[in-house]
Amino acid sequence: MTEWRGKTYWLIGASDGLGAALARRMSQAGVRLILSARSKDALEDLARALPGPARVLPLDVTKPEAVRRAAKDGGEIDGMVYLAGAYWPFGADDWNDDQAQTMADVNFGGAMRLVGAVLPGFKARGQGHIVLTGSLTAYGGLPGAAPYVATKAGIMALAESLRCDLRDSDIKVQLLNPGYIRTRLTEKNDFAMPGIMEPDDAADICFDHMATSRFSRAFPTWFSLVFRGARLLPNWAYFRLFG
Repeated sequence: MTEWRGKTYWLIGASDGLGAALARRMSQAGVRLILSARSKDALEDLARALPGPARVLPLDVTKPEAVRRAAKDGGEIDGMVYLAGAYWPFGADDWNDDQAQTMADVNFGGAMRLVGAVLPGFKARGQGHIVLTGSLTAYGGLPGAAPYVATKAGIMALAESLRCDLRDSDIKVQLLNPGYIRTRLTEKNDFAMPGIMEPDDAADICFDHMATSRFSRAFPTWFSLVFRGARLLPNWAYFRLFG
């Protein structure tokens, strides 16, 4: 059983949605939090509402120097959870280059920068915890979502590779692959979202997983079976089903 009380975790993308819900769940368990996102006001509102200590550290994850400075200002931590994300629903037919670049820079580039910022300290101390947030969409290509899916596939590959490198150390690497969660990002969708979850319910699943030694958690479980099972299909069947 993981002893959370007194641990310090850095949550990136904590201002709303799943990030804010996970912050509440972790604070209730006695975790000291460092909260980062671009919106200082939203972070301060959240910090005041939490039952435990929380420090606000505004951050734009697309700025390498800002990430390095924030890691230094944050000091020694026990773990980092990357939840920052950008999303617009489009693919090849209505490509928006600026939005595609933003998704790449926030979703994947930001994760790379934060891993690079915290990993040296974890390795120096011989322990740490890295949690990356992917998506069920990471399991394979989907229509109308090429840029977003690509960033989440990158997160999955990053987490898997880090797990390979660090599996014999005391630096734990975990991956969260949620389905649809009711947030300001999914409000952009104009299609049915099977199994959509409330942020608090999703946060409970994430936090429960973080207490285990297992690598990844895809949820909701029943919906994840569609995506995970599709990886076993031959190409012709996959593209007929999802295309």
